[in-house]
Amino acid sequence: MGDFLFVDLWSDVVCPFCYLGTRQLFLAINQFEHRGHVVVRHRAFELDPGSRTDINLPLDELLARKYSMPIERARALNQRVEDEAATLGMTWSLATARPTNTFDAHRLIAFGELVSDHETLSRLATEVEVEGADELWSGDTLADAVRQDESAAQELGITGVPAFLVDNKFMVVGAQGADKILEVLRRAWARRSNHSSGSAGTNAAVATE
Repeated sequence: MGDFLFVDLWSDVVCPFCYLGTRQLFLAINQFEHRGHVVVRHRAFELDPGSRTDINLPLDELLARKYSMPIERARALNQRVEDEAATLGMTWSLATARPTNTFDAHRLIAFGELVSDHETLSRLATEVEVEGADELWSGDTLADAVRQDESAAQELGITGVPAFLVDNKFMVVGAQGADKILEVLRRAWARRSNHSSGSAGTNAAVATE
């Protein structure tokens, strides 16, 4: 089978579970028997489109306020996420992380790479040898690309991320682990093998946490 198996990945750059889910996705792909046919397409998603860029509160406190929970529970939840990230080889410090508006970060991702204010975004773009990032901030370049990704997510009923749409048919919502994603990849490939003709459609079968 020579066709590509596309995986559309909606995520937000301030979402720790998106980083976990993305790492799990690539672990799953590395174990997938037909990994040479898999193409991952990154899609933009803003968890809080109305957020400001100058939020100075710690992430623990914001989490506690948002979900009306004690600050101690918020810290424990963030620590659990840090610990899970560590098992995947990532070192995080959510205690020092600061939330922000991510729209411009998504514009840069559409152009090249990653995260927060314009100066930082431009510096990171330079580090990965992406040219032209500074020109983004004075206009609307790639704004439509971000909005199109968000519109597609809305049409599919995606309200949280990470969300993986495999072969335009199977949806995985949340960082469910490499084993679960691998299972869905295999289901998608088997379905293609059994239905070599016809459209996959856009009504996704959803696997949730």
